[in-house]
Amino acid sequence: MSKRSGTVAPLFEGAEWNFDTIQRVYGAIEQVALGDLGLDVYTNQIEIISSQQMLDAYSSNGMPLMYRHWSFGKHFMRDEQLYRKGARGLAYEIVINSDPCISYCMEDNTMALQALVIAHAAFGHNHFFKNNHLFQQWTDAPGILDYLDYARGFIARCEERYGEREVEQLLDAAHSLMQSSVFRHRRPPSPSLREERDRERERLLDAERAVHYLWDRFDRSGPASQTDAAAQERKREMDLPEENLLYFLERHSPVLQPWQREILRIVRNIAQYFYPQRQTKVMNEGCACFVHYYIMNQLHATGQLSDGAMLEILHNHSNVLTQPDFDDPRSAGLNPYALGFAMMQDIRRVCEAPTEEDHEWFPDIAGARDWRGVLKDAWANYRDESFVQQFLGPEVMRRFRLFALSDDSVDPFHTVSAIHDERGYHEIRDVFAHSLDVSVSDPDIQVIDVDLLGDRRLRLRHNRRNGVPLDPETRDATLANVRRCWGYDVVLTETG
Repeated sequence: MSKRSGTVAPLFEGAEWNFDTIQRVYGAIEQVALGDLGLDVYTNQIEIISSQQMLDAYSSNGMPLMYRHWSFGKHFMRDEQLYRKGARGLAYEIVINSDPCISYCMEDNTMALQALVIAHAAFGHNHFFKNNHLFQQWTDAPGILDYLDYARGFIARCEERYGEREVEQLLDAAHSLMQSSVFRHRRPPSPSLREERDRERERLLDAERAVHYLWDRFDRSGPASQTDAAAQERKREMDLPEENLLYFLERHSPVLQPWQREILRIVRNIAQYFYPQRQTKVMNEGCACFVHYYIMNQLHATGQLSDGAMLEILHNHSNVLTQPDFDDPRSAGLNPYALGFAMMQDIRRVCEAPTEEDHEWFPDIAGARDWRGVLKDAWANYRDESFVQQFLGPEVMRRFRLFALSDDSVDPFHTVSAIHDERGYHEIRDVFAHSLDVSVSDPDIQVIDVDLLGDRRLRLRHNRRNGVPLDPETRDATLANVRRCWGYDVVLTETG
């Protein structure tokens, strides 16, 4: 805890809060965040919600506007039952990557906790959303809320016109393909999400014309379509192989109506919106925890937070950063909050008071002093696996007692392959960074060919080189959903 200085009166006393107090605390937090840390954030919109509203936000992935689907209700009932039984608590806050950046705070929070979560979400997460290159490249913060409003209205109109059952079955199929329906390596030119909403009618007509054009082109090709040259031309025309399944089905399915193509487009746009969050869990939470910890300590040091408020804040901070032992019933692997915060703190230590070991591992930042600039550069230009590869050092590895374990399925035993020595530290870092790559946990499935003149069979390929097997039961159920959207037979082959 920082030493207190000055005679400034505390911003609040006691646990109760009101909107005037929140506004006063927000102003003090903003002064530290923007003035001292130099953060760059979207305009903030802070909303106080009830536990019931928080559960509702859980069910729709934290989004304030969402179309209807039975799976959201299922998630709501599950989370509500666990919460009422005391088996699970609720998040102190939910923050949305939008402009303005919306932060939901629980009305049951004490004033000290409200201060903590405002610093964490409205400034820590907000800065990360606005400045990290993945979010800048793949998401449209100013347009997402308008787009979700459009998506909800469009799907509701489809339910009225074509029937709830028909729309529900299509959404079921699209949701099952979301994990394999993101652009990982490229982004085709497209307008903002807000402009996409405004181009609804034109886009539906374009989609219909594109399918007719494609079929007419191949229908005129005659027997030559069976040659290798024609097959290569066909693949080039259809941009194969294609990693984004919903994108391919939306563009080329011979059976989907324009409104069905638009629903597939909505689902894949939402899947793409969440993709950067999956790649930056450690960094995003580490950034937010570092920011709230620094701001709260600065406010306490200047007398704006009382000792009692600071003790409550540190208690909640410690709960979030708890790293259970491997044999603890609460253990679920490495806590991304704990690891991210530890790495951010370690970067600051290396900049301010480096050891000889730090100079060897981090020659570019050891003793740099400008730890704020180093951290902001890291938050902007890395994702989890590259961040760990660049900044995970021996000090944090020792603190978390990390080691590398070889687990070959053909062997009846485990092998400790790296420990805390010079070679082991590098191997531990490499192995851990590799485990944070989302491609390691996501199956690599691509559309590789379809002969529209022949059997019209859609051919998919699953590459197992990353060691991601497909469960037979869910694989077959998912392929059935692909067939529903394609209209003809679908074949999946496995390589690697």
